Amino acid sequence: MNLVIDIGNTRAKVGVFRNGALQHREILENWKIDDFIALATNHTVQNVILSTVAAAVADSLREVLASRFFFMELNAATPLPIENHYRTPDTLGKDRLAAVVGAYALFPGQSCLVVDAGTCITYDLLSSEGAYLGGNIAPGMAMRLKAMHTFTARLPLVEQGPLENWVGDSTESALRNGGQLGALLEAEGYLAYCRSRFGPLQAIFTGGDADFFVKNLKSEIFVNHNLVLIGLDQILNYNVKRLE
Repeated sequence: MNLVIDIGNTRAKVGVFRNGALQHREILENWKIDDFIALATNHTVQNVILSTVAAAVADSLREVLASRFFFMELNAATPLPIENHYRTPDTLGKDRLAAVVGAYALFPGQSCLVVDAGTCITYDLLSSEGAYLGGNIAPGMAMRLKAMHTFTARLPLVEQGPLENWVGDSTESALRNGGQLGALLEAEGYLAYCRSRFGPLQAIFTGGDADFFVKNLKSEIFVNHNLVLIGLDQILNYNVKRLE
């Protein structure tokens, strides 16, 4: 049994895996060390992996986990089941890396475009040989809408909503189309360009806005909201086996 912990700036996503299958998933808004210990104890966990972008994560969390389980923390030096061709691995987001490993587990031997549609939209490429080639980062939909309001004198802040017409007939619909339809067409363009360069590939979307793309994209895509957790579990299993 594995416990995977993904701590962001405000909350933690955790998953319990058995033999690569997700058994339990939770989102902790205000976590405490005891929350992780209770989960691990209740599910008879042996191995734990931690991924965090939060600088405020206390060393005491790492100390407690390391004292009770086989423990590892994902960083730029962590051995991976894929090749990492990113030129600056120290600056690569851990969620991006884990998501690509998740795609590798779900679609072995296939080229993949991994799209994480969150605060930013990241596009990451995995070759059919299992090499992470890198990717691009673009503003997320909420960020686009907020930027148009923040950096202009009179444009209002528009909330995300349904796309009713591709031609905006009001300032509100014009802004919403610019932010949301613009992101949609961008994703279609990335998919078309990648397929022209790499041939057939799987497109896997994750993140808070993934469902919007699934509903509106014409291309065939998959959505998996647990892709980062799956990738962390694969990295943990890979390192446990290396030490056997």
